[in-house]
Amino acid sequence: MAKKDVDPQFWRGKRVFITGHTGFKGGWLCLWLESMGAQVFGYALVAQSPSLFGQARVGQGMSHVLGDVCDLKSLTKALSDARPEIVFHLAAQSLVRPSYDDPVGTFATNVMGTVNLLEAVRHVNQGGGKIRGVVVVTTDKCYQNNEWLWGYRETEPLGGHDPYSASKACAELVTAAYRASFAKSQPGLAIATARAGNVIGGGDWAKDRLVPDAVIAFTNRQPLRIRNPAAVRPWQHVLEPLGGYLMLAQSLVEAGADFAQAWNFGPNATGERTVGDVASILAEFWGRGASWQVDGGEHHHEAHFLKLDSSKARAVLHWQPRLTLSDALHLTADWYVAHNRGAAMRQFTLDQIAAYAAL
Repeated sequence: MAKKDVDPQFWRGKRVFITGHTGFKGGWLCLWLESMGAQVFGYALVAQSPSLFGQARVGQGMSHVLGDVCDLKSLTKALSDARPEIVFHLAAQSLVRPSYDDPVGTFATNVMGTVNLLEAVRHVNQGGGKIRGVVVVTTDKCYQNNEWLWGYRETEPLGGHDPYSASKACAELVTAAYRASFAKSQPGLAIATARAGNVIGGGDWAKDRLVPDAVIAFTNRQPLRIRNPAAVRPWQHVLEPLGGYLMLAQSLVEAGADFAQAWNFGPNATGERTVGDVASILAEFWGRGASWQVDGGEHHHEAHFLKLDSSKARAVLHWQPRLTLSDALHLTADWYVAHNRGAAMRQFTLDQIAAYAAL
């Protein structure tokens, strides 16, 4: 039976390995685990600058190795040295538009990187390792998008118009193949995938993402330029899906194969809003003349409607979104305002995690 919340007692002292720990989601996950007393080990490329990893001093409470998930030998050694019980695979090329510029790199990282992670887990366990739960993080964009007005369920066909989306659909297939092919030879291991919506939160500095683009524009007192203001996305604060990942990993360890499936972690109905709506709310929170305008010209294809159905996670994992879209955007804006004022961002970020966990 799944727990009804993230259990700090479960995570205290647990050895946890995270790929992509220098990224936005990875940094927040590391800090949450550190706050619960887990022993966290990371493997990723060097953090971009600026980054949550640097600004919140994420590495202060963990051990980590710089490396590429495309390097199987290096990844296997790092995993073996860490001796984890639980693995979160977040390393990825995580943006749609850059995938058009570098499709080969996107497929290499997102597909072969996933192959390498699962192969490393297999070899480490065959050598005496005790990895029991693996959560492979993909995306809501892994579905064959039919521009439906209703949310996609985990049983819907996978697909992808752009290299990023297709590569994440491939990562889902890779994970399912490893689970089906090697589960009997590793009876103590359970592997699941997690598909989340458009995550927002403090410390995201990636180019061509709405919130960081807005922060940069508003800080420079320039209008934010938006490509597709009418596009509907499932927006959620980063802590919402991360809570789901943690609950899923705990269930994999405690109940095993029953939870070794694909899982959606999307927002409630308030989070399903257009890009223009979100930009307007952000501008209102920011104040000081913040505004946005349509970015004209030709752009790469992007889906118009994209929603997730998270009924399974709610019913089986007992996971529930806790924040409205307004709450999520307020938390996000507060983080960037605090950063601009020179606040101690490690403590500020930990305080936001603690406040969310107490809801």
